[in-house]
Amino acid sequence: MSMGMGPMRGAGVPVQKSKNLRGTTRRLFGRLGPERYKLGLALFLGVASVVLMVSGPQILGNATNVLFDGIVGKELPAGATKAQAIQLLKLHGHNQLASMISGMNVVPGVGVDIAEMGRILGLAALVYIGGAAFNYLQGFTMAGLTQRVMFQMRRDVESKMSRLPLRYFDSHPHGDVLSRVTNDIDNLTTTIQQGLSQLITSILTIVGVLGMMFWISPLLALVSIITIPLALVVTMLIAKRSQTHFASQWRKTGALNGLVEETHTGHELVQVFGRSEATVAEFSRQNKSLYVASFKAQFLSGIIQPSMQFISNINYVTIAVLGGYRVASGLLSLGAVTAFIQYSRQFTMPITQIASQMNMLQSGVASAERVFEFLDAGEEEPDVESLASIFVPDGGAGSVKLENVHFRYEPDEPLIEDFSLVVAPGETVAIVGPTGAGKTTIVNLLVRFYEIDSGRILLDGVDYRDLKRDQVRSAFGMVLQDTWMFSGSIRDNIRYGRPDATDEEVVAAAEAAHVDSFVRTLPDGYATILDEDASNLSSGQKQLLTIARAFLADQSILILDEATSNVDTRTEVLIQEAMSRLRQGRTSFVIAHRLSTIRDADTIIVMDLGRIVEQGSHEELMRSKGVYYSLYNSQFTGATV
Repeated sequence: MSMGMGPMRGAGVPVQKSKNLRGTTRRLFGRLGPERYKLGLALFLGVASVVLMVSGPQILGNATNVLFDGIVGKELPAGATKAQAIQLLKLHGHNQLASMISGMNVVPGVGVDIAEMGRILGLAALVYIGGAAFNYLQGFTMAGLTQRVMFQMRRDVESKMSRLPLRYFDSHPHGDVLSRVTNDIDNLTTTIQQGLSQLITSILTIVGVLGMMFWISPLLALVSIITIPLALVVTMLIAKRSQTHFASQWRKTGALNGLVEETHTGHELVQVFGRSEATVAEFSRQNKSLYVASFKAQFLSGIIQPSMQFISNINYVTIAVLGGYRVASGLLSLGAVTAFIQYSRQFTMPITQIASQMNMLQSGVASAERVFEFLDAGEEEPDVESLASIFVPDGGAGSVKLENVHFRYEPDEPLIEDFSLVVAPGETVAIVGPTGAGKTTIVNLLVRFYEIDSGRILLDGVDYRDLKRDQVRSAFGMVLQDTWMFSGSIRDNIRYGRPDATDEEVVAAAEAAHVDSFVRTLPDGYATILDEDASNLSSGQKQLLTIARAFLADQSILILDEATSNVDTRTEVLIQEAMSRLRQGRTSFVIAHRLSTIRDADTIIVMDLGRIVEQGSHEELMRSKGVYYSLYNSQFTGATV
């Protein structure tokens, strides 16, 4: 959908106000610093293009003079001088015509100088071709300059994402982060490549045209300048009103898209609960509201060009009348007036373009500010280079020890308080408890997604803050409740846990996770391509693939966070058997709400409000009849009743 028309197409861009316009602009130009020579070249090419383009009407005006002089000269008596012809006209009472001829370069009896006309028109053609060539080179230079700057910015953003802590992504909506690193950078690219170039060209055009107009006739130039405030006032008044409707249009477009997406995603629920008619009615209401806002925005934006044309026509009539009078008075040549009229036509267009580009530039600076805010976000503390990083083997034995760990997401809201736990290599530890007890938080602390406030976490006897984060995380294999697949083959998705694995090892991991049986029923087998959502697989099948990925990774410590929540009962039994084999000789942390899945764990930890309230085997906890006993009975005894 087009958001603008004519030279005001930038009015369709949803404008965002920059919080620090000067600082952001200075920083943005700092990004352009390495390309300053290219930027200077683009400016030079723009100046050269404008100079040539502005020279065109004056050259064509000279051609008009040659043509008009020849036509008038042919009508005068041959053999007489110009002065004699003027005197003869005055004697016959043609004083006005005599005054006009006095300002012309005529030779009585001589017609149009075809050779001179050809030379002037050839020069005009060269000037316009040269101007177009310089304009093309400027666009080419700006495109390369912009893409190099944006290439570096995208690299910085990608590098920044790898250094940001999980806390940042948890505290910022994913859609907002994605918008900053995609839409805002794209908007900034358009602003620099098109908006900045167009702004420079428009300003240079105004200066050049205005200079030529004053050089031809200061009086006519002053008359034309009077229209500038009128044009600006009309443009700003209409743009201000249209921008309000454009903002409403974008807001209502987002609301309508959200409704369509929700309805499409929850289509089955809409049908089941009989909400089809209500949904259609809501869509019609929002669609009509969007229509009204879009119509007003497009209409107001569309009348800017006719309004500018009307003002330009008034200016044209005024210049034509005054110019004609001055030609008749011999104060100006006809070519000068025709050139001036062309300049006056060129004069209002860049003014309108500047109004449009300012809108685009404001939006671009706001996007730059959002990107810079992302780049300025607090990063993870750098890894400590220590001797421990050298002596701890990558595989490790798998012992884990937490000593008096304290952690809180918010300074005034305690969560994990004085948490201590010792896990021997090869043990399976199940963590259970009500929602919000801190189970997943413990996992986030183990893999160092968050830094603990105090205490220590030891891996194989080494404080993990003395290790590199990559080294810590390489010791863990994870299977989460939320499955994640990338666009690619099933084989590549399983191999994600170990890129150097052979096809035979991939198949072995798939067989261990009970993936092989359903993969071989697919037409392309392991070469079957999955989209980003893996919509061609069921939730249980996607869960099995993530488990196969963990099998293949073969890490010394496993974290299973509701790993079997999306599979049926029969498959769950098979997965539990596979997990039992996988856990042999490996340390495992299992988070589960279905307590039947963790009965065989070596140790069961019951958490509540960030503390360990009970700890022991299934039989021991059942005999104690505490919190675990209540949780277990609520799932089984209650279901039986």
